[in-house]
Amino acid sequence: MNHFQAILAQVRTLLSSQKPRQVRALLDGLLEEELLSREYHCALLHEPDGDALARKISLTLLEKGDLDLTFLSWVCNSLQAPTVERGISYRDHGDHSLCATMELGSPEGSYLELLNSDADPLHLYHLYDQMDLAGEEEIELSSEPDTDTINCDQFSKLLQDMEMDEETREAYANIAELDQYVFQDTQLEGLSKDLFKHIGAEEGFGENIEIPVEAGQKPQKRRFPEEHAMDSKHRKLVPTSRTSLNYLDLPAGHIQIFTTLPQRLWQISGAGTGLSSVLIYHGEMPQVNQVLPSGGLTTPSLPQSPDRPGSTSPFTPSAADLPSMPEPALTSRVNETEDTTSPSPSQEDPESSIKLPKWPEAVERFQHSLQDKYKALPQSPRGPLVAVELVRARLERGSNKSQERELATPDWTERQLAHGGLAEVLQVVSDCRRPGETQVVAVLGKAGQGKSHWARTVSHTWACGQLLQYDFVFYVPCHCLDRPGDTYHLRDLLCPPSLQPLAMDDEVLDYIMRQPDRVLLILDAFEELEAQDGLLHGPCGSLSPEPCSLRGLLAGIFQRKLLRGCTLLLTARPRGRLAQSLSKADAIFEVPSFSTKQAKIYMRHYFENSGTAGNQDKALGLLEGQPLLRSYSHSPVLCRAVCQLSKALLEQGTEAQLPCTLTGLYVSLLGPAAQNSPPGALVELAKLAWELGRRHQSTLQESRFSSVEVKTWAVTQGLMQQTLETTEAQLAFSSFLLQCFLGAVWLAQCNEIKDKELPQYLALTPRKKRPYDNWLEGVPRFLAGLVFQPRAQCLGALVEPAVAAVADRKQKALTRYLKRLKLGTLRAGRLLELLHCAHETQQPGIWEHVAHQLPGHLSFLGTRLTPPDVYVLGRALETASQDFSLDLRQTGVEPSGLGNLVGLSCVTSFRASLSDTMALWESLQQQGETQLLQAAEEKFTIEPFKAKSPKDVEDLDRLVQTQRLRNPSEDAAKDLPAIRDLKKLEFALGPVLGPQAFPTLAKILPAFSSLQHLDLDSLSENKIGDKGVTKLSATFPQLKALETLNLSQNSITDVGACKLAEALPALAKSLLRLSLYNNCICDKGAKSLAQVLPDMVSLRVMDVQFNKFTAAGAQQLASSLQKCPQVETLAMWTPTIPFGVQEHLQQLDARISLR
Repeated sequence: MNHFQAILAQVRTLLSSQKPRQVRALLDGLLEEELLSREYHCALLHEPDGDALARKISLTLLEKGDLDLTFLSWVCNSLQAPTVERGISYRDHGDHSLCATMELGSPEGSYLELLNSDADPLHLYHLYDQMDLAGEEEIELSSEPDTDTINCDQFSKLLQDMEMDEETREAYANIAELDQYVFQDTQLEGLSKDLFKHIGAEEGFGENIEIPVEAGQKPQKRRFPEEHAMDSKHRKLVPTSRTSLNYLDLPAGHIQIFTTLPQRLWQISGAGTGLSSVLIYHGEMPQVNQVLPSGGLTTPSLPQSPDRPGSTSPFTPSAADLPSMPEPALTSRVNETEDTTSPSPSQEDPESSIKLPKWPEAVERFQHSLQDKYKALPQSPRGPLVAVELVRARLERGSNKSQERELATPDWTERQLAHGGLAEVLQVVSDCRRPGETQVVAVLGKAGQGKSHWARTVSHTWACGQLLQYDFVFYVPCHCLDRPGDTYHLRDLLCPPSLQPLAMDDEVLDYIMRQPDRVLLILDAFEELEAQDGLLHGPCGSLSPEPCSLRGLLAGIFQRKLLRGCTLLLTARPRGRLAQSLSKADAIFEVPSFSTKQAKIYMRHYFENSGTAGNQDKALGLLEGQPLLRSYSHSPVLCRAVCQLSKALLEQGTEAQLPCTLTGLYVSLLGPAAQNSPPGALVELAKLAWELGRRHQSTLQESRFSSVEVKTWAVTQGLMQQTLETTEAQLAFSSFLLQCFLGAVWLAQCNEIKDKELPQYLALTPRKKRPYDNWLEGVPRFLAGLVFQPRAQCLGALVEPAVAAVADRKQKALTRYLKRLKLGTLRAGRLLELLHCAHETQQPGIWEHVAHQLPGHLSFLGTRLTPPDVYVLGRALETASQDFSLDLRQTGVEPSGLGNLVGLSCVTSFRASLSDTMALWESLQQQGETQLLQAAEEKFTIEPFKAKSPKDVEDLDRLVQTQRLRNPSEDAAKDLPAIRDLKKLEFALGPVLGPQAFPTLAKILPAFSSLQHLDLDSLSENKIGDKGVTKLSATFPQLKALETLNLSQNSITDVGACKLAEALPALAKSLLRLSLYNNCICDKGAKSLAQVLPDMVSLRVMDVQFNKFTAAGAQQLASSLQKCPQVETLAMWTPTIPFGVQEHLQQLDARISLR
């Protein structure tokens, strides 16, 4: 039993320092040695108790006998135990030496085993990269790597014992080839020769075989390096018989092979060489200078692997710092004793050298094919001619009762521009990525803003040698993924068969699966996928090679289970339930519209590129005459349409002008094409556009056309165009708005849709049952224009007169619907859409009916206002002939648009963000528009004002400083109305930001002389504390109109209560309500409040509930209350007062509330 306890102690020690993979390797080894049955092996694999596992293993070793061999094989091969030194005379029953038991085992074995095997040397370099980690647990690295340590003399004896072994000679011949791979890097060639120079003139790798003189002698006791010098006794080699064995003979010392470093870092230490340690590190060392320092190379401290928890050793390279494929090895000397390094010339024939490829040939060939493909793709001629900068965006909880998130609309001055193109943005975002985690980046924007152009630019940029953080970039238009069924593989997502397919074999796919952090996947036009809903919470597809649905693949990527660590770039229109899939996106950007200046630059570039630069000024003149189209030109696709029509009108040479509606713009563009079309061609194309839109598609097969003639006409007239990326015969509409217009043409002239169903396509009051999703979001405006505008100049110019006559009946149905609408029930976004539809009709009756129903207070809080929205809203306000107050906060309205609305005489007051308003004031002052500036100052109001962030307090401080600069005499009559008329101010920044921002607020409070309600309570508690109350008390003499003071939940103690009591008499004539609910006021503070209570002649309600004063403080307050007949309620319940005392006090005075 004593023998069992000894074995058990060793097994427990070894198991406590090993990882699950190593313990599994041990059990697998015992199974291979037939020391365990398969059933018992499975039982031990699932043993949760470590101590029980150690006992069962020890009993197995004790029962089977042959303990030394079994235990030794376990130590050397399976568990990679710490240093085990045994004499060379220690042998097993087969009379083999210690090292003879070190057979090649699992990949977790020591590197000495791998070098002693007949494995291909290139595979030694691929060892770690070729491990299939799919479905396996994450490798954990020890903070102190284990070592296999044997005496160098023993190692020399081992070589003698194995010299005549044919397999061993072949293995070491492979090691010689490995030497060529390691030291053929041209950059480090001199370093490799210089490194082995220190071993000795007779040592090194060579073609001839040399064995030590002392080969037949017993090994000497190992000495420390400081015990003897590097004499010839430890280095001398004499020639012997020729053989093919190559080896490195180091003098007495240790060869330490770190077996738990999966990143291919080998350390060989030998004493007496003048070289304390040799590190052979396969890969690219971070921050290695091209010019070697005079003191020799040193090994930098390498960070911990970002995607695998484990070793913090400086010799453990990070996965982020290592290349994803094998590269020429790098040798580094540690603790170099030489002062200088002088690389010696190479002694090998350059022609016989074998260069290590960067990665497998198939992978490299696939990457080059992918780059050539993206370089060959022609740039879209419809891309924006003016560079615009992306704007950072974010999601926020919607204003409705649902929990869905919506795209937030920042104020104009709060926009955060992402400087540079999308490629530069991806570079910045990738620097902030979390190691080993999938990164989701979304680029949102309305149709025609240039999102697809951005996406194609990224792939082209990578193909030209930039974006080096990615080895592979896959650009996938989502219309190529429209294939039903559960037959999708990962390669079908990366390289769809219809998208100029590249040969992605299993080797390439396996590499991509093992290196997902080097992959960028671009899904363009993500809104075209019907499988975009519920990707974050729905079931994901199998991670095995088995096919699954497209939704399953996308869910696996979004849920960070498939291709975990890749970068996913989405481009989409911000509509529908897309925000659900983006709720956990790492970065969201938005493509903004053109500014007025950029729109003019675009028009100039367009006419210069078309060879008609002389017509630039004339085209701008035409545009100035139509303010609605000028506002629409902020969209790149509409700006191009305006340029096309302007060019056509100027080429005709007649006096012409641009249409005044969006419908008229497209009718003028398509009218000439419709006149030269085959019979029924435009109607057929309109039907296709509508049917595709209902399925959220914009591309179609050429076979969908009824004839080749119709297809040829559509392509020739520029209505359809070949898709750039696909190999199949697919066509796409030249723009999304053109598809919307054609869809509206179909609705306006078809008999298949009943008249009573037509109003639903205006999308103003969607039905609860079978709602219309309005994917073709431009249809409502075009439909109203086509139905109501004069038939000869509108729908009649596109289709046959008999077909256009159907629109008369539809016009009556829509008129009845629009006149029955209650504008007060419409949300802000739908109200704006109604104004656009009414304007497109060009019917004075409908326009005036809608304008006169507008409510007096219009709030667009959180609704984006584009330049066309500002134009139609301004026209409607002027038509209504009544006064309006506008709330324009969080609308993103441009300063020019804000000025246009503010300058209307019918607008008597408006609210906008402080920063946007002050930016407008500065702009108007610089432009010298004094009258408009005065109107903007007088109409601006901030009542009521709620500070929810430090920026709100900073903007309020800036507003006060602006007033002080304009009115240094402090004449109240000259104060800004926004400051002079503010009556309610709330402060809700929370316990962290509240104490930091309150001193700024307290400093500017005296400026608000009309303030009546100061609320410093917050659900999350502001906690301004005693210091905040002290600063607040100093402002009381200036707050003469203050009626309500709420100081609840602010961590006020007796100190703050005493300061407050001293300052309260300044508010004696105005203060009506005082709340100190849920603070830390004790008896001393209660006494101070009781003393000042009789002086508060106007006080009606006082709340001191949930404080810490006792019965003594309560009695003092109750006594003081007897002297205050004007007080109506004193809320005084607190848990520190006995309930009997509270009831007694309430009986004495019914004004005391205990609720």
